[in-house]
Amino acid sequence: METTALQPAKGYKKTSDEAEININWPERYLSITTGVKLSFSGLTHLFSKPFTSILKLGAGGYLLNRGITGHCAVYSSIGKNTQEPVNVNIKSTFTIDKPRQQVYDFWRKLDNLPLFMNHLESVEVLDNERSHWVLKLPTGVGTVSWDASIVKDKPGEVIGWSSLPGSIIDNAGKVYFRDTPDGKGTLVDVVISYQPPAGGVGASVAHILNPFFKNMVDNDVRNFKQYMDIDTALKPVVSANGKAHSPVSHKKVTAHLG
Repeated sequence: METTALQPAKGYKKTSDEAEININWPERYLSITTGVKLSFSGLTHLFSKPFTSILKLGAGGYLLNRGITGHCAVYSSIGKNTQEPVNVNIKSTFTIDKPRQQVYDFWRKLDNLPLFMNHLESVEVLDNERSHWVLKLPTGVGTVSWDASIVKDKPGEVIGWSSLPGSIIDNAGKVYFRDTPDGKGTLVDVVISYQPPAGGVGASVAHILNPFFKNMVDNDVRNFKQYMDIDTALKPVVSANGKAHSPVSHKKVTAHLG
C-alpha cells in the first residue's frame, strides 16, 4: 500500500472578492481571540505598566485586524495561503486471487463499492455512466453527496470515474486490472482522489477533516483485497475506527460478483 502525502489542490483560483484573504477560518478565530485577550490586558495595565501595555495593544490590534480581514501581510510576502484546499490522494497496488474479468465486473458495478468502503453510505447507479454517491463524514457528523460519471471504461482493463461539475466534493478515481504472471490472479492498481470545497469555510474544514478522511479511504481500499479474497480468508472487515464488521458470507460475495 502506498499513500501519498496531503498535497495542495491545483486549479483553485480565488475570486476578486477574496483575493486578499490568505488565512483560513480556524486561524482567523485564533487571531481574533488572542487579539482580544492582548488588547484587554493592555488596557487593564495601561497606567501600571505602560510600555508592556502599549506592546500588547499593538500586537492585539494587529491580530484583530488579521483575524477580521483574513489577510496576513507576512503570509503574502512568503507566498503562503492557508485558504487553499487539500487533496486526499490514495494509491494502492495489490493482488486478488480471482480472474481479471471477474474482479473488473465486480468493481464496474459501482453500487458494490459501499460493501467494502466504509466511508461510503451508498452509490446509486443512475444509468450506464452516471451514479449518485453519498459519503459519510468522520465521527458521524453527517453526509455529503454528489453525482459522478464514468470517464474511461475498457472492459477487463480499466475503469475511470469523476464527479460532475459543481459537486460539493471533487472525486475521481481509476482502477487498472492486469493478469498476474502465472495468469491465475489479478494485479489491481487503484488511484482515488478527493478534493473538498475550495475557499472559505470549505477549505478550513478540509484542513481539519482530511487527516481523518485520508485514513478512512486508505483503510477502505485495503478492505477490497480482503473482501475479494473472502473465499480463502473469512475475516471481518475492519473499519478506520478499528471496529470489526461481521464476516460476509461466501454466498453474499458471489451474489454481487455474478
